[in-house]
Amino acid sequence: MKPEWTTACPDWEKRIVAGRSLIPFKPLFPEAADDALRVFKSLRVVDLPGKPTFGEVSEPWVLDFVAAIFGAYDAETGQQLIREFFLLISKKNTKSTLGAGIMLTALIINWRHEEEVLILAPTIEVAQNAYKPAAAMVRADPELDASQGEGGFLHVQDHLKTITHLSTRAALKVVAADTDTVSGKKAGRILVDEYWIFGKRAKADAMLREATGGLVSRPEGFVIGLSTQSDEPPAGVFKAKLDYFRDVRDGKVVDTRSFGLLYEFPKAMIEAKAYLDPDNFYITNPNIDRSVSREWLEDELRKEEAKGEDTRRTFLAKHLNVEIGMNLRANRWAGSEYWSQRVDATLRSPPEDRQAGLRTILDRCEVVCIGIDGGGLDDLFGLTALGREKGTRDWLSWSHAWCHVGVLSRRKSIATQLQGFKQAGELTIVDDELGDIAAIVEIVQQVKDAGLLACVGVDPAGLGEFIEAMAEIGVTQEDKLLVGVPQGYGMMNAIKTAERKLANGTLRHSGSSLMAWAVGNLKIEPTATAIRATKQNAGDAKIDPVMSLFDAVVPMSLNPEPVNTRSPYETRGLRVA
Repeated sequence: MKPEWTTACPDWEKRIVAGRSLIPFKPLFPEAADDALRVFKSLRVVDLPGKPTFGEVSEPWVLDFVAAIFGAYDAETGQQLIREFFLLISKKNTKSTLGAGIMLTALIINWRHEEEVLILAPTIEVAQNAYKPAAAMVRADPELDASQGEGGFLHVQDHLKTITHLSTRAALKVVAADTDTVSGKKAGRILVDEYWIFGKRAKADAMLREATGGLVSRPEGFVIGLSTQSDEPPAGVFKAKLDYFRDVRDGKVVDTRSFGLLYEFPKAMIEAKAYLDPDNFYITNPNIDRSVSREWLEDELRKEEAKGEDTRRTFLAKHLNVEIGMNLRANRWAGSEYWSQRVDATLRSPPEDRQAGLRTILDRCEVVCIGIDGGGLDDLFGLTALGREKGTRDWLSWSHAWCHVGVLSRRKSIATQLQGFKQAGELTIVDDELGDIAAIVEIVQQVKDAGLLACVGVDPAGLGEFIEAMAEIGVTQEDKLLVGVPQGYGMMNAIKTAERKLANGTLRHSGSSLMAWAVGNLKIEPTATAIRATKQNAGDAKIDPVMSLFDAVVPMSLNPEPVNTRSPYETRGLRVA
C-alpha cells in the first residue's frame, strides 16, 4: 500500500524551541532509508580531526534529513514520492559538506547507467566548497577510491570537478551555474547550493528550470535546495522558494511531494529580538558546539554591536538566520516598524484583478486623495489612492506602480524583484509606447467619476506630459484638483503623520510586497531641524511607490472634502437631462 504522510509541521515553533525534530514524518520506506544511511554514515568528514565518519559526528537532525530524502524512494515502483527538499540553516552548520555527502551517497546507490548527479553552485568559489569535501570523502576511503587499489570504484577528476562510478558510468558533477553550463543537462538528482545568491540573478528561474528538466523522465529523481539567509531582503527565486516552503510547513499549501527543513526563529522571538540572547543561538544552529561554536558567536555578536547597523544585520542573517527586512535596515523609517502590522486584507488585489483593492476603497471611503511620484525611464511610476473611511475616518491605502521594460536591463540587481511584483499584479511593465500615463489617468478618472476625488498630489519635477494628460479629464491646478507637493525637507510633516497613523492603527494598507520593498528601501536622513527621505542605496533601491503615499498624505492631512464632480441627482437614482 502507498504510505500516507504529511510534510506540514504546523507546530514547528514549539518543536524548534524544544529542540525536537522538525521532520513531521518517518521515512516512508525504512529499508531504503537504512540502505542509504549505511553508505552516508560510512563517509568520512576529512576536515575534522581524526577524519571521523558522518555516523560518528552527525547530530540526529542530519541523519533524519538524509533518511527523509532517501527513505521517500519506492523501490517497487521506482518512484521518489517526495521530490523536492529545501534546507535553510545558519552558516557553519556543515551545509555544503552535508550536501556533498548526500550527493555522493546518491551516486553510490544509483542504479541508472550513464546517470548524472548534479551539484549546482552559483559561483566557482561555492562550487569548490561543494566539490572539495566530496572528493576528499572518496580519497579518504580505499574502498571507494579507484586510484588506491582494485576494490575502489569511484574515479575522481579534479580538473572537471567530476566523480565517476566505474560500474554504472554515472557521474557526480559540480558546476558553477549559468544558462550555458546547464543547457541540455539530464540530471536525475540535483542539489542547488546557496539559493540566496541565485535570488539576486535576473535569469535564475529560467536557468534552474533548464537544470531540473531531466526530472521529467526520471521518476526516481529529486531536487535539494540549500541556503543560508540572504545578506539583503530575500528576492527572486530564493524568496519564492522560501515563501513556498514556509507555506507548506505551516499547512497553508498542501504538497506532500515537497518538504522544507527551515531553521528560523518563531515570529514572537523575532519581534522580541530574542535572537540576541546567546541561550537561543541553538534554534538556528542545530550543530551548536560541534561545527559552530557558541562562544565564537557570542564574541562576534559583541564585536558587531560596536560596529554599524549594516554589518550587524549581515551577521544576524548569516549566523542566526534572521531575515533582513525593513525592520533591520539602518536609518530606517520609523513607520516601517508598524508597516507589516497594518495590513488590511480586504484592500488586497489578486493578480487577475489588479484594481479590486481600489474598488474596495471607493466603496468604503467618503473622500480619496491620489499621490503620484516618479515616472522617469529609469524609475518606477508610483500611484497611491488614499481614502478616508466612512464612519471611522481611518485612512485606507492602495498602491500600484509602473516601470519601463528597460529598467529590467539597466537595473539587473532588482530585475527579479520587479518581475515578482508584476506576477503579483502590483507592478505593470510598459514598453516603448509608455502606457503608464494612460493607465494612471484612467484610475484618476475612475475616482473622479465616483465623486470622491479631493485632489491629486504630485512631485512637480518632470511631469509636463502628465499634467497635460490630467488636463484632458479636467484635473488641473486651476481647479485645485492637481497640486504640487513639496519634496525633500518639505515632506517632513507627511512622513511623520504617516508614521504616527501607522503606529496608532488609523492608517491601513493592502499589504503588497511592492510597497513593503519600497518601505524597506526608505532611508531617513536627519538634520538639526528636519528630516528627509532618501534611498538606502543609490540607483537600484527604488522608493517611488512609498513616496507616492507621502504625496497623498499631504492633501489628506488637510481634512479635504471631495470636489463635486457629478450631478447630485445621480446619487438619488435619478438623472435629469
